[in-house]
Amino acid sequence: MRVLPALLSTVLFPVLFPVLTVCAGDLWPHFRGPGAQGHTDAVEVPLRWSEQEHVVWKTELPGEGWSSPVVAGGRAWMTTALEEGKRLHALCVDIQTGKLLHDVEVFTNDVVAPKHRRNSHASPSPVLEGGLVYVHFGAMGTACLDAQSGRKLWERRDLVVDFQNGAGGSPALTQSALLLTCDGMDQQYEVGLDKATGKTLWKTSRSAVEKLAAKSADRRKAYGTPVLMTIGGRMQTVSTASERLYGVDPATGRELWHVDYPGFSNVPLPVSDGEMLYVATGFMKPEVWGIKLAGLSGESNANVVWKQIAGAPAQASPLLVKDRLYIVSDGGIASCLNAKSGEIVWKERIGKDFAASPLFAAGRIYFFDCDGNTVVVEPGDQFKEIARNKLESGFMASPAVVGKALILRTKTHLYRIE
Repeated sequence: MRVLPALLSTVLFPVLFPVLTVCAGDLWPHFRGPGAQGHTDAVEVPLRWSEQEHVVWKTELPGEGWSSPVVAGGRAWMTTALEEGKRLHALCVDIQTGKLLHDVEVFTNDVVAPKHRRNSHASPSPVLEGGLVYVHFGAMGTACLDAQSGRKLWERRDLVVDFQNGAGGSPALTQSALLLTCDGMDQQYEVGLDKATGKTLWKTSRSAVEKLAAKSADRRKAYGTPVLMTIGGRMQTVSTASERLYGVDPATGRELWHVDYPGFSNVPLPVSDGEMLYVATGFMKPEVWGIKLAGLSGESNANVVWKQIAGAPAQASPLLVKDRLYIVSDGGIASCLNAKSGEIVWKERIGKDFAASPLFAAGRIYFFDCDGNTVVVEPGDQFKEIARNKLESGFMASPAVVGKALILRTKTHLYRIE
């Protein structure tokens, strides 16, 4: 581990839960926004756009990266990889002008970790807090940067696990720690790093390690992102991993409860309404489960209320709007589920290839596909498509919202749509 002098005068942006709406300001500090639910209370964002319509600016981005833009202080941060992962960079774009302010080389690699052809070497999204930027490249390193200058403050390059297909899960922040999930083929654990120095505060092996040892190596891995929630009056981090969903004390790393499911290579983030937790179980044959929050303790499979096996996503996270859960499968089947029972309210094909997570903004649901289409749907018990928009390149990254603008990253560019 290498530690550089850190900026300690940080301001904490607290993560409260349940958080289903946030102020429509200029803060979108981590993947899926404040609360990690994919919601904003912005009442005026664009319904329609194209390459010729409502593009305030369009900035070409160097390299290849699927990390989603995060925004604070009028700046959007992302990561990218150049020379097939030998150079890993952090990018900073001015939200007003689209100007590339920083292109910081964070890490260089002589040997590059393998990845799936569909993945990038820069897929985990950064997280922002109080003038600091935390960037994560999975097994190839984690670092903290000064958001003003781009200067590296600390780095960790020793948290190496074999993800097989490259990095996927994004970090999360608590009052004192940066949380990372490290679920590889070779070892599986969650770790909390001191966010000021990068030193390890705790490291907890997954309780399913023995169970996973009986599985083939490629079924032990996962790409989960910790989500902070208040459950039973205490703050917990909830993360998906191979074969098991975990609730962990973010201060100590102690496991509080778990739920077993059949799944691995997990990507989607869980969402909640404060009473139920909704989770996609993983790759191969994904399912969506509804889990009661009250009484979660130890082995908690008795808390599973319903399971839905049709149309479940392996990549895009669910979106909860009131008492309806909206999902889109990798193959482009969008579904509306009754969040209380898991029953399908409607199901409709809206495209053919989805990886980005949907957004709820201005009372509408936005689905972004890998071909550059955005399908806008009116929430409700009848499927109603109200717009379909097209940009030149496809979406692997999920959107951010700033004021009345959508900040959209395609495979090649960053856009401000307003």
